[in-house]
Amino acid sequence: MASAPQSTLPLFYNDLLPLNSRDHAPWTARGATTAKWLTRQHAVPLTVEEFPQAARHYPIIFASGENTVPLALMGLNEGVNVFVDAEGNVTPGVYIPAYARRYPFMLAKLSPETNELSLCFDPTSGLVGEFEDGEKLFDGTEPTEATRSILAFCEQFEQAGQRTQGFIEEIRKHDLLMEGEASIQQPGIEQPFIYRGFQMFNQEKIRDMRGDVLRSWSQSGMLPLIYAQMFSLDLMSTIFAKQHEQG
Repeated sequence: MASAPQSTLPLFYNDLLPLNSRDHAPWTARGATTAKWLTRQHAVPLTVEEFPQAARHYPIIFASGENTVPLALMGLNEGVNVFVDAEGNVTPGVYIPAYARRYPFMLAKLSPETNELSLCFDPTSGLVGEFEDGEKLFDGTEPTEATRSILAFCEQFEQAGQRTQGFIEEIRKHDLLMEGEASIQQPGIEQPFIYRGFQMFNQEKIRDMRGDVLRSWSQSGMLPLIYAQMFSLDLMSTIFAKQHEQG
């Protein structure tokens, strides 16, 4: 079985194989009861469409550097996820980003020469294989309804990723991001905890933006997403408190 290109595997993925009926006809996909791949992951990519839901649970930040992507901040330090324990148990009710929910599947190019995307999976996940349990992936040579649903979810994620890229291009066009800093005051401690190393919206630039631009953002739905990100930063202290509680 040919692997997909391994030069730059995305977060969570240890390997990628293209799913096909020739090699995987008897295989099944197990439903995950835990999310071990989220353990110790403090920042997970988000699409802009997820901002309203994600902003209720954790801060949304932007990665520093040239690769500007929105991130769900699930812990303030690398190796810390306050919503997922060491066994992969997720805090009930917390929103899980679509990036994490699609694992162990994703769409990927099988060669650099093509733009065609194929449904691939991580064979190290323990969730896809020749098991006695789980949902069948093929009925003969045809994909089952389960496989078609997986493919549809991955396609929707790719489309959301393209819209997210358009959002990033628009905010770059107007130079709306700035290096972020959050000051968290701890009870009984005079010196606040300072969190840096991320990007956030420059509120002054947004306040001074031309009216026609703001109207276009309002009509396109971009403006509420900007405010969702800004308001979500208030949850920095909540994440800090959870880390403190968990030691």
